[in-house]
Amino acid sequence: MEHLSDVIWILGILAELVVVLLLVVRGLWHSLRIFTAYCVWDLASNAMVLPLAKFSGSSYREVYLAVVVIDAVFVFAVLTELIWSVLRPIHKFLHRRAYIFIALFLALAGVLLWPLTGVGGVARTFAYVIHVEQVSSLLRILFFVGLAACSNLLSLSWKSRELQVATGWGFYSLVSFGAMLVHTHDLNVSQYGILNEIVVASFLASLLYWVYSFAQKEAERREFTPQMQDFLLAVAGVAREQRLALAQAALERRQPRG
Repeated sequence: MEHLSDVIWILGILAELVVVLLLVVRGLWHSLRIFTAYCVWDLASNAMVLPLAKFSGSSYREVYLAVVVIDAVFVFAVLTELIWSVLRPIHKFLHRRAYIFIALFLALAGVLLWPLTGVGGVARTFAYVIHVEQVSSLLRILFFVGLAACSNLLSLSWKSRELQVATGWGFYSLVSFGAMLVHTHDLNVSQYGILNEIVVASFLASLLYWVYSFAQKEAERREFTPQMQDFLLAVAGVAREQRLALAQAALERRQPRG
């Protein structure tokens, strides 16, 4: 089993290298800068973590915690970038810093998901790692489900880069989240190893899907329907009005009375 894990790991490294090359050579990084940076980071961390686990168990635990936190920050940033990219047809109507409100929305979603995740009976450090990993996976799963469900309304197709990224992430996150839930039950060494191989294989499948998708020409993006454009602008307008109301209230509190 260990030999098979090593083979899958090496294939994953090669596939991720191809993904990075496609992002750069085909110029996809221009519209997916943060995602490209994430792929480079993930490639480097994957190439480093497994050898470290084989030769230094104590150092691996510390490095793995740092990798999980950095990975979660990248996931948060990539999701913000993808949502901003999805809204490309109405960028001219939005405030140039509207992505800040997208980030705040994702942060709120993460806060709401935090109490719903985690497991008991583990050390505090690993409980924190599990929390972060599960919240990160759930955000990716929910983003994929929402984007796929609203793809027609958002004028997206399966040849749209945003949906392709979300699909690869969604599949891998669903498998890894399921594996984390199974990990809470008593498993023997063999079962634990098989479960980890399934997770690694799912990530390899996502990478191969990205290789195939990014090698294809992207479909031309359509404009939003008038109804969808009005709805999105109305949502943006409500957010802007709330921001102005809060600013006005803060200004009034600062003014001296009497």
